[in-house]
Amino acid sequence: MYESIIFASKLKRDKGMALKCGIVGLPNVGKSTLFNCLSSAKAQSANYPFCTIEPNIGVITVPDKRLIELQRIDNPKKVVPTTIEIVDIAGLVKGASKGEGLGNQFLATIRETDAIIHVLRCFDNDNITHVDGSINPVRDKEIIDIELQLKDLETVEARISKWEKVAKHGIDITAKKIVEVSQRYREALIQGKSARTVELTAEEKKLTYDFYLLTNKPVLYACNVDEASAKNGNKYVEMVKEAIKDENAELLIIAAATESDIAELESYEEKQMFLEELGLTEPGVNMLIHAAYKLLNLETYFTTGADESRAWTYVQGIKAPQAAGIIHSDFERGFIRAEVIKYNDYLRLASESACREAGKIGIEGKEYIVQDGDIMHFRFNV
Repeated sequence: MYESIIFASKLKRDKGMALKCGIVGLPNVGKSTLFNCLSSAKAQSANYPFCTIEPNIGVITVPDKRLIELQRIDNPKKVVPTTIEIVDIAGLVKGASKGEGLGNQFLATIRETDAIIHVLRCFDNDNITHVDGSINPVRDKEIIDIELQLKDLETVEARISKWEKVAKHGIDITAKKIVEVSQRYREALIQGKSARTVELTAEEKKLTYDFYLLTNKPVLYACNVDEASAKNGNKYVEMVKEAIKDENAELLIIAAATESDIAELESYEEKQMFLEELGLTEPGVNMLIHAAYKLLNLETYFTTGADESRAWTYVQGIKAPQAAGIIHSDFERGFIRAEVIKYNDYLRLASESACREAGKIGIEGKEYIVQDGDIMHFRFNV
């Protein structure tokens, strides 16, 4: 699933762009309420369809207790957490693949995101209108799935037509392979399945990375429930679980309205008391942020010292020079080596000098694959 994200992330990193999660869903399912809880940006939230028309983009701080520990140890002048971008995309209706409602805009915006948070309404409330008049999260999911699948089917059929012509004009093995993979995608889409359900080898994924299929993006289903269902879910959540059991997808339960109330509390103590009353250990938005981070296949390494403790985001599997390049392109271009301390060693020994004396600083070269939680210092020469 993630090869396309890794490729996209490299392009975005080279251009100084951030990876994005898109929040999607039918009108009035709680997308904008959730977005407001997550982000420093504030989307309009109202009880009528299409209150979100232009896509709102917000920057989310990723909660990380490890950064708090580094701050405690080093007492730096500045602490900088890592962030991801989240996009609140206009609500979708039937016929979007043909341009109905805000369909064209919706589909264009979602194509630019790297992963999808699909919000499903899983609560009853007569005061909040549902666009289809009743509560059925599986039906809501299928409405959006069908529109995205229809758009992907258009894309796949166009690519089949193109590459079949190429294959006919000579012995082009690559063209034939692309056609074969495309036909497997088409078969799944015709059956009402998303592209992400098609199992491909790493080589086959590379052949079709530039298809940018909407239903091939990693997806997290966020079941928006009432306060009473925040811990264990409800019958609607169980319906969603059954519906997605064969998908390569994640599910999270969150009470967006309750999260909004928690966000308005001023002190940490008040928030913890509220959470304890609900039987929760941390805000749902924190769990959602971590789930989105995982969905994008992201991890974190750190730099720390007297001046600054900072978290840096990278895509899982990158090597030390590319990690250095996230800080500055000169670091990657002139990379010599990386000095690496494992987080647990730093936590236990409580200083760089102590780690050095204990032989806990690894000297790593260009082939070192960065690990989540690494504390890194780069040597370079330009």
